[in-house]
Amino acid sequence: MAQLKGLSLLAALILLCQVKTTIGEAHCVWYEQCITEPSTVNCIYNGTAKPVETEEGLEILRNRCPHFINEDGSASTCCDLAQMRSMDKSIQMAAGLLQRCPSCYRNLLQQICGFTCGHNQSDYIELVDTKPIAGGNVAVYEINVYLTSRYMNETFEACSEVIMPSSGQLALDASCGTWGAKQCTPQRMFDFLGDHTNNPFVPFQINYLPMDEPEGEYVPLDPYTARCSEAFSEGSWPCSCVDCSEACPAAAPASPPAEPCMVGVINCSSFAAIIIFSVVTVAAAVFVAFLKYRKRKRAYSNDSTETASSSEADVDEALKPMFNAGDKMTEFLERVFFRLGLFCGRHPAVVLGCGAVFVLVLLQGIFLLEVTTDPVKLWASPTSRSRLEKNFFDSRFRPFYRTEQIFFKAVNMENVVHQTADGEVVFGPVFNKTFLETIFKLQEDIQLLGEDIVGAPLLKDVCNAPMTNAFTGPRVVEQCLVQSVFGFFNNDWDKFNEVKPGPEGSELNYLDHMRGCIQNPYNPVCFAPYNGPVLPSVGLGGYLPPGELSGDASDMIKARAIVLTILVDNYLEPEKVASAYAWEKNFIAFMKRWEVESKPDFMEIAYNSERSIEDELDRTSQAEAYTVLISYLVMFVYISIALGRIRSIKTIPIDSKVTLAVGGILVVLISVACSLGIFGYAGVPTTLLVIEVIPFLVLAVGVDNIFILVQRVQREPVPKHSREPAVLMVGRALGHVGPSMLLTSVSEITCFFLGALSEMPAVNTFSLNAACALLIDFILQITCFVSLLVLDTKRQTSGRVDVLCCLKPNPKKTADVSPTSESRGFLYKFFGKYYAPFLMKEPTRLGVLLLFFAWLCTSIAVVPVISPGLDQELSMPEDSFVLKYFQYMKDLLAVGPPVYFVVKAGPNYSSPYIQDAMCGGQRCRSDSVFTELFAATRNPEGTYLANAPSSWLDDYFDWTLVTGCCKYFALNDSFCPHNYGISEGCSPCEISYREDGVRPVVEDFEKFISFFLQDNPDSNCAKGGRAAYAQGVNYVLDDEGAGTVGDTYFMGYHTPLRTSHDFYEALRSVREISAKINDRFKDINGTSIEMFPYSVFYVYYEQYLTIWNDAIESIGISLLAIFIVTFLLTGLDIVSATVVLVTILSITLNMAGIMYWWTIELNAVSLVNLVMCAGISVEFCSHIVHSYTLSTFKDPVDRARDSLTNMGSSVFSGITLTKFGGIIVLAFAKSQIFQVFYFRMYLGIVIVGATHGLILLPVILSYVGKWTKRKTAIVFQGDEENADTDSGSEKPLGWSF
Repeated sequence: MAQLKGLSLLAALILLCQVKTTIGEAHCVWYEQCITEPSTVNCIYNGTAKPVETEEGLEILRNRCPHFINEDGSASTCCDLAQMRSMDKSIQMAAGLLQRCPSCYRNLLQQICGFTCGHNQSDYIELVDTKPIAGGNVAVYEINVYLTSRYMNETFEACSEVIMPSSGQLALDASCGTWGAKQCTPQRMFDFLGDHTNNPFVPFQINYLPMDEPEGEYVPLDPYTARCSEAFSEGSWPCSCVDCSEACPAAAPASPPAEPCMVGVINCSSFAAIIIFSVVTVAAAVFVAFLKYRKRKRAYSNDSTETASSSEADVDEALKPMFNAGDKMTEFLERVFFRLGLFCGRHPAVVLGCGAVFVLVLLQGIFLLEVTTDPVKLWASPTSRSRLEKNFFDSRFRPFYRTEQIFFKAVNMENVVHQTADGEVVFGPVFNKTFLETIFKLQEDIQLLGEDIVGAPLLKDVCNAPMTNAFTGPRVVEQCLVQSVFGFFNNDWDKFNEVKPGPEGSELNYLDHMRGCIQNPYNPVCFAPYNGPVLPSVGLGGYLPPGELSGDASDMIKARAIVLTILVDNYLEPEKVASAYAWEKNFIAFMKRWEVESKPDFMEIAYNSERSIEDELDRTSQAEAYTVLISYLVMFVYISIALGRIRSIKTIPIDSKVTLAVGGILVVLISVACSLGIFGYAGVPTTLLVIEVIPFLVLAVGVDNIFILVQRVQREPVPKHSREPAVLMVGRALGHVGPSMLLTSVSEITCFFLGALSEMPAVNTFSLNAACALLIDFILQITCFVSLLVLDTKRQTSGRVDVLCCLKPNPKKTADVSPTSESRGFLYKFFGKYYAPFLMKEPTRLGVLLLFFAWLCTSIAVVPVISPGLDQELSMPEDSFVLKYFQYMKDLLAVGPPVYFVVKAGPNYSSPYIQDAMCGGQRCRSDSVFTELFAATRNPEGTYLANAPSSWLDDYFDWTLVTGCCKYFALNDSFCPHNYGISEGCSPCEISYREDGVRPVVEDFEKFISFFLQDNPDSNCAKGGRAAYAQGVNYVLDDEGAGTVGDTYFMGYHTPLRTSHDFYEALRSVREISAKINDRFKDINGTSIEMFPYSVFYVYYEQYLTIWNDAIESIGISLLAIFIVTFLLTGLDIVSATVVLVTILSITLNMAGIMYWWTIELNAVSLVNLVMCAGISVEFCSHIVHSYTLSTFKDPVDRARDSLTNMGSSVFSGITLTKFGGIIVLAFAKSQIFQVFYFRMYLGIVIVGATHGLILLPVILSYVGKWTKRKTAIVFQGDEENADTDSGSEKPLGWSF
């Protein structure tokens, strides 16, 4: 027994020595797999590495772990073939994300190969948790892997900038777990790579621990690493500039942003205004002093007077030919209008009958008129670049999705405080469980909307479902692309309510899961039912820190809003969009009911559908019809009262002008209707804006002529010996005021025709309709209205009652009913006795000049800083749900609109030259298209680009490299989904690569491009192209199945855009980037690249890129046209035309200054208003200037006083008050466009125009009037009996000048 015991002890000692020897040497810790389901688990093995005996195993090592291969081609490892296959499969998934950056990819493979198959595993792997299993084996469930800090840090650095081309996100977003790329560190990245709990691709727990020096029996793994800008080994390539900023060529230093022009602390425009004001004021003071000195000197010297008179006579003699020509033109115009007045007065039935026929013919065109409310057709010219590019995009790739969106804000709710193992985490109030439950139930109701209505379209029928294809079966609502935070839970409320035990006694609930998914939305456990990610920047709102363009997870969990977004497919064909229209109508109706009946008090919402803007524009137009109608009634009442000259209570029935007012308003309405009829015949669609605003505009403008004409008739003496006193009175009046009516009308019509030069359809149509309506209105006024005026004058002179003209009061009570038997009206007396004398005093005139010049200089200072744009909120009425949506979107939305960089067909993408010029991965040009676009995203503040755009070409290369992604049906060589196997008749594609081993050869590139675009991505093949690129790459297959790529695009996102400035500057930026790329690639091996940017908002904001040039050009042309018209129609009076031009220029500039103070932006609408301001201002000026030239006084001051007395009251009552009364009503309009651009601006035009015409203009004339041409008023002479014969004799009438 003792011997046996001794032998046993000896054997034990020998065995112990053997074990110590084995442990003391590096050896394996496992070999073979003990368990394969549900995840693979390895078996403990502490022996030495075993030779690899299969060619398959050696091939895997040559591809993944080439440093394990000995010089003779053999290898010994601590893993069998099954383990190698598992490793190869895991590496394939990593390759899909990281292979585009070889240095990062190879660095990571070093440790994957080392801990999986390394022959010295025991040096750096510590077994933490092992369990015996059936069969006597022991399985490994947890290990520690010791790595040097150098390796971990350098590997992380090499991988930190690698992007995922399909989304533009960093690969670290998918490989750093809940931390995401922004909060990722080397340790956090490796923690997630070994996290069995949260990383579904890790078979067991792997704890990566840093160790810089050997500790005990462990020596940390410290494999070779390469920087991302270095090639990992001979024959490999460094990472591209896109994935490694170190690899980018040195960029030229960025030019500093343009600083505003400043002089000290004053901007240049203000400084210039101050200088101009100071210089001109001093010069004017010197000039006035000189004139006074000269005047005193002349008082003592007759020689000076004679010399001056002689000088003036010389000037008159030099200008005499022009003056004579002007006199002939003036005489001709006055004679024509006089004759026209006589004809219309003598033949009212003929004139009114012909007018009725003319009107009826034009009115028939209204039945052919097309009214459009499509915002794109309203605001974008069919020939504009943005509209052409939109049409190109829509026809090649389908129109952009229809967006249905809801914002949810919490009201009076506290932040949610959640206890975690790391301490308290504060979430925003929208993460309250009750709040979220309310939204979840609403979302479910929306997804089922229409199921209870027979024949109603369902969401599944109209939604965008990017992952559906012929292999996914019938479409279901779960496949719809819905961006909602509930997608993090797969839209499963039970999953939402799950509570799991966490570390250190904490609980893991929905908040922890949401926090993790917010940090890494690309984690497959966070995927929505449609099998894609929910982007936190889309599903959450109101979290951006002030002044920031993006936020991280720590910001997002403090979000102030939940956003629900549903994408619906859009089409060019109306019949295909009909179902979407119907679903959206049901959606909006449902949301309105829910908001009223079910919305809790702790929630505020804002919602919108794609059709809502168009619907609200239509509704607004109908609602504003009442506002326009009330405006008409107000103006009608005022016109009826103001046109009549009531002399006493007894003569009110006779003196009132109700019939004439009705006739005048009917002329306006008929003019507008005829204008619409003309465009109906021409097939030009109109807008509701035209139908609503132009009647008011033409009434406000057209009534002015009515007032001037009627008041002139009222001031005409009644011919005592004429058989037709009314005809002669109206003829004389028209002869006197007809030229000035022609001047104002032609000026206004010209300005509106010039306004039609705008490329914006709404403005173009508005201007053309207004011009045509004013033209027809003028024609009807000088014909039909003149006939009505003659009939009304005959009624009044005969003492008949207005309206009921067949009644005639008692002659004794209405004796002396002559229209001019009474004294002048109140306004005439006021202007003559008080206002004009006060204004013409020397101190008053100097004060007026100084005050108005200071006003003008102030406007000059602020006009350059007027902001171009048009906030979209202004397009909606104050009670519109869309207005609230716009406000929420501006305040809460944290992501900008998508931008597409479209590349037109032409380049041959199978050509290596084109591939190098287009792609962004390894071996691509450092100045390639994708690299340039990516570089632009590095400066989001300047380029307004948020992240790297998607690149189908790079993803296609990566897809072909991942084994098992490309498959085909062996029966017919057609595409087979990668998740199909041999049992479904599928085989892997045999792809041949170019010598670089990265890109397919030309034949295979063309053969398998269609397969890539049909393959749905998943965790096994993340680069499948269907979801991201199916609609973005057009291709044509030939008879052999080879695909030729045509039009395609790179898709990215703008930064959040809040203001009009952001929108049009974003457009300007991307156009500059595209132009730079187009210039660079004009010739690539005989082929050019033509690219343009597109986003849905470009058509609305393109106008602002050139709005200042357009404004200066339009206003300049308008002023030039007004000057020419005034010069011609005032009888070639250059001084009068110049005075009118200067006054109108001052009115226009001061109106622009008021735009600044009233925060009215410069856009096509306000520009047309400025052009219209110039046209309407002619009315405030021309009548007074015309009266001034006809004044019989010699002294300029007396002439100015006389013209202001005679015409000032008419301008004030007939032009100013008429417009003012109608404009005031617009203040009560619901539409903000009406309030801003038609109430504020029209009110400003009236006030500014009236002050200039009634204050400044007479003062200017009092100083420069002596240089104007004086014309003697035309008076009637001769035989009145012969002049007024019924035969209409052509005997010349006597006129003297």
